[in-house]
Formats: sequence, structure tokens, C-alpha cells
Amino acid sequence: MKVDEKITRQIATQIKDKKLVEERRSQIVECAVKLFIKHGYHKTTTRMLAKETGLSIGSLYEYITTKDDVLYLVCMAIHNAVERALHDALDRSHGGRESLQEIIREYFLVCNRMSDHVLLMYQVTHLLPVKRQNIVLEAELGITSLFIDSMQQLKKSGKLSLDDDTINLIGHNISVIGHTWTFRRWYFAKHFSIEQYIEKQTEFIMGFLPENIQ
Repeated sequence: MKVDEKITRQIATQIKDKKLVEERRSQIVECAVKLFIKHGYHKTTTRMLAKETGLSIGSLYEYITTKDDVLYLVCMAIHNAVERALHDALDRSHGGRESLQEIIREYFLVCNRMSDHVLLMYQVTHLLPVKRQNIVLEAELGITSLFIDSMQQLKKSGKLSLDDDTINLIGHNISVIGHTWTFRRWYFAKHFSIEQYIEKQTEFIMGFLPENIQ
């Protein structure tokens, strides 16, 4: 997973090469996710992380200051990966009902691909300092806003007559339903393929919207 340059600037480093910092931190994030999923955050040591990345302890600390830095980078990298996938879906769509359906589909697919990552994020975000927790939560709201904005565009074009509170609620419901696959995949995967889950849940979500949306 790629670490966004905007996020990487928030963490101090003595390395002047910005591209190298971004590459190394992306490498650290990839390795940290594997270790956090396998061993848990608390049982993963910086020594384990250094070994997994192939860096010395000293080199590792040139790119991070604390293990909290790694956790923050992991949470934000997960959000960035999801957001990039949704923007790609919006770019592929042609507006209207199709645009909303496409972004819902891509969101559910990325939740499926990154199930372990999403579950990890929910398990560890509360361990961050409050200031960083708030940034991670804002990033979560940023993803939800993509669903809300899609519906607001329909409303502005006269194709949707729902009030703003209802649109906001539906947007948050989409976010939660995507994560529900992550939390309940131990059950859902026995009864539905991800495609069947997407079909049924999209039908459920779109059922709240007028049939005449094109």
C-alpha cells in the first residue's frame, strides 16, 4: 500500500530524499500490516518490523520515531487505498444512478479485498493518540462523503428529491454495509459470493431511491 505524501510529511524524518522516504514508509506499512494481522499490534516489536522490512533498527528509526507512527501510517494507507479505488470507480462511471451503483460496487469489492486490513484498522485505531485518532476518523468520513456527494449531484440535477438528512443517512449506511462484509464474512461467505452480496445489498440500498433516477 502506498503512503500518501501529505501523510508522510506529518511524521518527522532526517532523510532529505522525499521519494525515498515515501518508498521506505510504504514498505514499512506493507510489512507492518502482515505482522499486526498475524501477531497483533502489541506483540509486534520494532525489532520484528525491522527484520521483516530488511532494515536495521537504526535505519528503521530514520523513517519513523515510534511504533505509533507506524500504526498511524497503516491506518491512513488503508483509507487512502479505499479512497483511490472509489475515485477510479467514479472516473469510469457516466453519472446518474450508474455512478452511485458503480461506487457502491467498487467499495464492497475493496472491502472484500482488504477485509483483514479493514478489520485491523477497527481493532487498533483507538490505540492512537487522540489527535491522530481524529484524523483517521476524518478520513473515514471522507470516504462516506463520496457516497453522499454522488447522491447530492443527483439531487442538484433534479433526479433525486430526498432531503439532506436522508441522503446523509444513506451514505453512512453504505459505509457500514461494506464493513459488515468484513465483520461477518465468517458467516456471509458461507452463504453468498461477494458478487451475490453486492447484488442484494445494492438492490436494498437503491430501494430507498426513486425508480426514475437515470
